[in-house]
Amino acid sequence: MSRARAVALWGPVAAYMAVIFVLSAQTQPPLPSQVSDKQGHSLGYMGLAVTVARGLAGGIAAGVPLRIAASASAIAAGYGATDEWHQSFVPGRSADIYDWYADAIGALLGGGACWAWGIIRSRADV
Repeated sequence: MSRARAVALWGPVAAYMAVIFVLSAQTQPPLPSQVSDKQGHSLGYMGLAVTVARGLAGGIAAGVPLRIAASASAIAAGYGATDEWHQSFVPGRSADIYDWYADAIGALLGGGACWAWGIIRSRADV
């Protein structure tokens, strides 16, 4: 894989993780008023799982096999666990197992959506 391709695939993952880290370092991260804390966690980690799946699969246009979708979900949920640990050091924040559950659910939904896209995409090619 070329350096440019690696940056194109993994740069968004690094940027997404950096945004999560910065938001987690804030005492009160900005969320729209209609989005709950748990919804924010789930949506954020759903996006992370999709971004990781894209990196692992080399793009998602052709679809994402179950193995890669599961790996992406695990990586995103694992990052969620480290994020909760990070929050335990931020004044006014704490590590919350329920936040991690929301992270993991979002990660599973994101990985599952990528896998489902692969199934839909393969049937559309028939």
